[in-house]
Amino acid sequence: MTSYFPAGTSNGNGQSPASSPLSPPSQRSTALSNRLTSVLSASYADSDIRDSLETLSLRGVHNTAGTRRQLRLDVQKEVVDSNAEIVRDFGQVAEQLKRIGSVISNLNQTCDEMRRHIGQAKQDTAPVLEEAGALMAQKQETETKQRLLDAFSKHFLVPEEELAALTSVEEPVDDRFFDILARVKQVHHDCEVLLGGENQRLGLEIMETSTRNLNSAYQKLYRWIQREFQSLNLEDPRISSTIRRALRVLAERPTLFHSCLDFFAEARDYVLSDAFHYALTDAISGGDKTGAGDRTVKPIEFSAHDPLRYIGDMLAWVHSTTVSEREALEALFVADGEELARGIQAGLSSEPWSRLDEDQEVTFDGRRALSDLVNRDLTGVSRSLRQRVELVIQGHDDPVTCYKVVNLLSFYRTTFSRLLGVQSSLVDLMHVLEKFTLGHFEILMRDRVSALTNDQAALSPPDDLSPPEFLLDALEELLSLMKTHEGSVGPDDPSSESSENRFTPVLRAAFDPFLTLARTSSNELEDVTAQTIYRTNILLAARATISPFEFASATHLAPLSTALSTLRTNLLDVQHQYLLDTSGLQVLLDALEPFSKSSKEAEPETASNESPQKPDSENPPLAKLTSLPAFQPSSLITSSQQLDDFLPSALMDATDNLKRVQSASLIQSVTEDAVEAFCRDFEFIEGMIIAADEARGMIQVPFGSGGSVVSGRSGRSGRKPEAEADGDGDDKEQWSLRALFPRTTGEIRVLLS
Repeated sequence: MTSYFPAGTSNGNGQSPASSPLSPPSQRSTALSNRLTSVLSASYADSDIRDSLETLSLRGVHNTAGTRRQLRLDVQKEVVDSNAEIVRDFGQVAEQLKRIGSVISNLNQTCDEMRRHIGQAKQDTAPVLEEAGALMAQKQETETKQRLLDAFSKHFLVPEEELAALTSVEEPVDDRFFDILARVKQVHHDCEVLLGGENQRLGLEIMETSTRNLNSAYQKLYRWIQREFQSLNLEDPRISSTIRRALRVLAERPTLFHSCLDFFAEARDYVLSDAFHYALTDAISGGDKTGAGDRTVKPIEFSAHDPLRYIGDMLAWVHSTTVSEREALEALFVADGEELARGIQAGLSSEPWSRLDEDQEVTFDGRRALSDLVNRDLTGVSRSLRQRVELVIQGHDDPVTCYKVVNLLSFYRTTFSRLLGVQSSLVDLMHVLEKFTLGHFEILMRDRVSALTNDQAALSPPDDLSPPEFLLDALEELLSLMKTHEGSVGPDDPSSESSENRFTPVLRAAFDPFLTLARTSSNELEDVTAQTIYRTNILLAARATISPFEFASATHLAPLSTALSTLRTNLLDVQHQYLLDTSGLQVLLDALEPFSKSSKEAEPETASNESPQKPDSENPPLAKLTSLPAFQPSSLITSSQQLDDFLPSALMDATDNLKRVQSASLIQSVTEDAVEAFCRDFEFIEGMIIAADEARGMIQVPFGSGGSVVSGRSGRSGRKPEAEADGDGDDKEQWSLRALFPRTTGEIRVLLS
């Protein structure tokens, strides 16, 4: 703290002048300083100080000297007055407590008196209350036993009249029978509770009785269903609800249920077999049990001479019967399938021996059970159908009809698979018959090929080199087969295990052998050109037959096109050689053969519409070209004259050379390519002639003795007479190769266009 007094002014006693008693003003100053110090050091944030200041503010005290002197006295007086008032109030409270104490004492005395009276009364009534309690307990126990006895008798004991209705054969199977049966089953189930008690004798007796009654009831129900099945009319779209309910209940005994279905399947098999026999022959065996068939309709056997119609009518009858049988039985196995499944599952607990595999979970599929039952109903019909179809197919020798039957069987196989499932016996039957018929079809084709192989006359190529007659017949037959396949069942069956085209086996049997025979027969032709034309006509006919059908061309069009491409190359060579031989250019090309290799290797490939590069004029052999016999004046004039005679009718003659090819478009394209190759050859010869003249320094061709010159591309009128051209060696330099062979490539292209 900063000192307000100077240091070092203490007196002799060590005290400051302000604290000396001899200086009163200094003491007052010290007291004031202390007061200020205490005031300044005090924290006005203290709650006591804040409350004190708030009290002073509420009392309206003004800060004056008198007020400050009287403040303590006033406060002490108020405290004394308040304490006096509290003492007076506590005196009143003490008086009230004294009065309450007297009241409580009176109440305690009254309670003690009442307690004594109650104890006395309790001692007097205790024996009576004990006796009454014992009687009430006995009564309650007796009533409970009576209720238990009534409930037990009502639940576990079946009246004799109800048991008679359940087990007696004379009693009908109606709703009352099923209600009683359900009650007895519940009693049998609830006996498990009795077996869990201490006394199991009663539970065993009741369970034995209920088991005996249930077995009798199920036997009665089983015999009743068999009788009903014998007279059941499946033509009625509504099957009795009692039969449906009886089957659902009988499913709880799997052995009886399956035995009942076996009996039903045997009965329906006999009925449907009889109906099928009636539809075939109009002869009723054992009576018309189904009422099927219209007597105004002719029996199916009347069309036995037509295998396709005969088999189609039988399959149509089987399909119609299958649909009717399925619709009639659908209410039993599809609409009530879940209840049958629950019944069979419950029956496995009562007949554990019926489970083949203990770990296998048995589930009932209503649609599968329906399909299995329909298949069993049609067992006899399927057997008879197979025998008749195989007999008819074996006695028929028309491959087209056999293949139509294959498609018909394939169609019904798809239909039956959608109707009864892929695993049904009818689908298997259709598949077996389809394979049998297709096998017979292949046998017929092999027999026909074998017969043709031994008939040399039929294999001889015709004079006009057209396809042989046997191949045309085979292609016509193949066309009928492809149309039959295209209009049968549409695309291949996607469920088939093989990814092969379904028509490929037919092509292998009805197309490949005949095409091979036709190709082999071409070996009899000694002329290579005739052999090529003959093979081309064969492949053209084959390709024209199968190309419109995608399923056939997918596997066989590519090999045919490849073979035709090779034959076209051969025809092009033939036509090209014909043009060269007829025009006389072949002689010149043969003479130029030693020059052609080096010259053609030096020439880059050019398009047909571009002018070729001339051979190297500096090549020494070109200067000696005139020494070749083919380029002597007389020979060259002869070649030029032969070319001029050839050009006017060249295209007609070339077309006539391939007139036996039975494709105008092929003849035209081959001829055009041959003409183009001919023009390239002529262009080569022309280039060699011009290069030879240039190598001899004959840019301008001299003509005559008068010293006049003509162009190297002069026409026929500028040609030197043969007598003058055939002079001695000194005169050879006076004639030009170009003058003797004036035709140009442009002229050739125009004349042959």
